[in-house]
Amino acid sequence: MKMHRFVKMHGLGNDFVVFDVRESDFTLGADQARALSDRRTSVGCDQIIYIRNSDKADAYLGIQNSDGSNAGACGNATRCVALLLTGGKDGEVTMETEAGVLQCMVENGQVSVDLGVPRTDWREIPLAEQRNTLRLRLGMGSLPEGVAVNVGNPHIIFFPEAGAGLNIGQLGPKIECHELFPERVNVSFADIESRHRMVLEVWERGTGVTKACGTAAAAATVAAVRIGRVERSVTVQMGGGDLLIEWRPDDHVILRGSTALSFEGRLDVEKLGDANA
Repeated sequence: MKMHRFVKMHGLGNDFVVFDVRESDFTLGADQARALSDRRTSVGCDQIIYIRNSDKADAYLGIQNSDGSNAGACGNATRCVALLLTGGKDGEVTMETEAGVLQCMVENGQVSVDLGVPRTDWREIPLAEQRNTLRLRLGMGSLPEGVAVNVGNPHIIFFPEAGAGLNIGQLGPKIECHELFPERVNVSFADIESRHRMVLEVWERGTGVTKACGTAAAAATVAAVRIGRVERSVTVQMGGGDLLIEWRPDDHVILRGSTALSFEGRLDVEKLGDANA
């Protein structure tokens, strides 16, 4: 029996099981990831995070969705690991991801991450064919036009009218797997309350409905700025709380908010099935 230490963390309810595998690397297989993520029979989480060694940054961040697939970026997970790596003290840390090297800052209990410059070209989302990423119609009944943004992973954001009656739990999986998105897509419904505040519902690719999603909040802010609905500094309210998003003049998107350590434990991963050692 080989026990692996883990830490359970969350950013506004967007929760993660974090493994530090810098000394003994492993990756859960897809079936294992699904088993571990089950909230009724195991630890439960939105994503599984692996802290690995990096030649380019303080650490490499591997991100595995609850369905076993991989993700290129996760704003809240990055912020959680930044808190771990700094020991909860104020300071800076860098993390390499599939989306590039991200800079993080821990200050006065808040953790921020620089997600870099958002991408809006149809090839960068990516889309299966050339489309205007500001006016994406999917041909799904009363679903309005969406705005596509990539902030390390692909997002589409809709701004439905009040009372439209759209259910993200029903529409999310259909939009995620729409043929226009060869790498699938994260889905958000945004309600603009003012030039500096919006409310967001999120269906996360490979996970489902989540209480919070950092990259979704960032992508929604970029989308809302592009269509002239908000300023470049916005508070985004989600089920788990608020995130502060700033799209700076240098085009970098900064995500800031609280994080928390829930508990620590040890796990025999062999009881979950076969791991990819």
